[in-house]
Amino acid sequence: MGRVSQAQAQENRQRVVATASRMFREKGTAVSVADLMKAAGLTHGGFYKQFGSKEDLVDEAIAHAFDEQAAHSAVAPEEQAGEHEAARRTLVEDYLSVWHRDHPGEGCPVSGFAADLGREPGQAARAQDVYINGVRNRAARLATGDDDGMAQLCTMVGALVLARATRDNPISDELLQAARTALTESGTGQSAPQRRTD
Repeated sequence: MGRVSQAQAQENRQRVVATASRMFREKGTAVSVADLMKAAGLTHGGFYKQFGSKEDLVDEAIAHAFDEQAAHSAVAPEEQAGEHEAARRTLVEDYLSVWHRDHPGEGCPVSGFAADLGREPGQAARAQDVYINGVRNRAARLATGDDDGMAQLCTMVGALVLARATRDNPISDELLQAARTALTESGTGQSAPQRRTD
């Protein structure tokens, strides 16, 4: 079999990274190299011609997911206040949708990689740096006024993770709806203080 051209090798590498980005968000980084390469339509042996280790691929897959997210982001920080709020609400609605719950491989890397990076926080320093920057950027896109967006992001990610974990039960939809309501009623996700009635 002839040697693969440099252009074809680069195309194959990009295909592996994109496939890994999707599969890792769906199934976690424990996906085997053999399964990953099969899904990419390439041979297992070809992996080691492209990557020094699986850890290198994890780093690239996480970076790819955040780059992809940034390219499709609905909210830009420089938008006017009214446009920003409308875009923020759209982002919340899309994030907390049944479609996003049911398609983790095409979804947000903040929720998609949280469990894996939480299990092995010191083993992927580069991946963690990319992840932290992604978290900060996502929160900034939710920010309103004095709210830095962090609490909103925590609500969104937490609700999505819980909804995915309970997908086959009606509580899954309830979790998504509760978070959507909390984040869209007041515009910042912070509800007014409750008055005591006793």
